[in-house]
Amino acid sequence: MTHSMRTGSYSGYVDGGAQGGRGDWRDTAQRYALVPLRIFLGITFIYASYDKLSDSAFFKALGAGSIGEQMRGVRDSSALPELVDLALKSPAGFGYAIAFGELAVGIGTLLGVLARIAAVGGALISLSLWLTVSWQVTPYFLGNDLAYLMAWLPLVLAGASVWSVDAWWLRRRRGLAG
Repeated sequence: MTHSMRTGSYSGYVDGGAQGGRGDWRDTAQRYALVPLRIFLGITFIYASYDKLSDSAFFKALGAGSIGEQMRGVRDSSALPELVDLALKSPAGFGYAIAFGELAVGIGTLLGVLARIAAVGGALISLSLWLTVSWQVTPYFLGNDLAYLMAWLPLVLAGASVWSVDAWWLRRRRGLAG
């Protein structure tokens, strides 16, 4: 079996391909490859925020479904019990920080506004949740926070170069500059 290799110059994902965005289907697929991931992560983080903000029990220090009870429940099995202790100093404050952080990350990712920064925020939230809440999940690959952390990394590296405010800003800056 033989394999062919595409030749020619590659102008990059952000620049829109060799023909200014009019390449073959592979170029188009490459340019839009991260859009489904952006949509999924953006909607998921917005929903996670809404789920917390609409649940009055979540922000309490004590009681079923509260952030305080969740943190106390995972404290001894987390990789960073010190981080859990920090959250337990102000469970409501920590809960609001997570909820509004998820909202900002979700909106930034979905709309492509400062997408790399939003992705770093999403990765940090996922990392902190993996090291605390889902650390005890065995085997490790069943814990969803680690998978979310890995899903954020392509967006940290590539940003949102299509269907995004970032792409619009870039086109506008290039238009003004030249």
